[in-house]
Amino acid sequence: MQRVPVHVHATDPISWTGVTGQLAGRPEVRVVGGGQAGEAVVTLVVVDSLTPQGIETLRRLRREQQTRLVLVASTIDDGQLSAAVECGVVGVVRRGEASATRLVEVVLAAARGEGSVPADLLGRLLNQMRRLQRDALDPRGTGVGGLSAREVDVLRLVADGFETREIAAKLSYSERTVKNVVHGLTTRLHLRNRAHAVAYALRHDLI
Repeated sequence: MQRVPVHVHATDPISWTGVTGQLAGRPEVRVVGGGQAGEAVVTLVVVDSLTPQGIETLRRLRREQQTRLVLVASTIDDGQLSAAVECGVVGVVRRGEASATRLVEVVLAAARGEGSVPADLLGRLLNQMRRLQRDALDPRGTGVGGLSAREVDVLRLVADGFETREIAAKLSYSERTVKNVVHGLTTRLHLRNRAHAVAYALRHDLI
């Protein structure tokens, strides 16, 4: 198995040491230093809170390194979450949940081009998008159909922040079926991940 090159960018040396130490012994990833940051497929950005300076750092890393960004933060409010997504962040991990296993899971997902956000944060983000669409954006053109009833049911529950196993239980599907529905939808419409699929459906008034 090829190890995913990961660069760790932290606001303080203690955080940097802690995160790199957790990742150092994992066979799935390879931590690269500052001099090799350009080789990184994924960059972990570790902060207490996403300040304006931190947002600028995300933009710079995205621009200079062409890397996939994962944010590890102690706290993150709705505005900061939106700003992080706009800066290209594809994964979010709360510092309190940042075990070595969780960090590796999110890094590997990011390397595959998949998003990974805690379910409650995803729900908050999607609610923001709904409000923005309702209150600030004028629809341009007609909505695009083409979603099956099953796809709509799954996307509605994703938008409400439910995880795969919870969606499967609510709809009496297997987890594999739910994953297949989401994968089929994202592949057919050339979407990046679950969040992108829900955003697409919301923009076109499909859910």
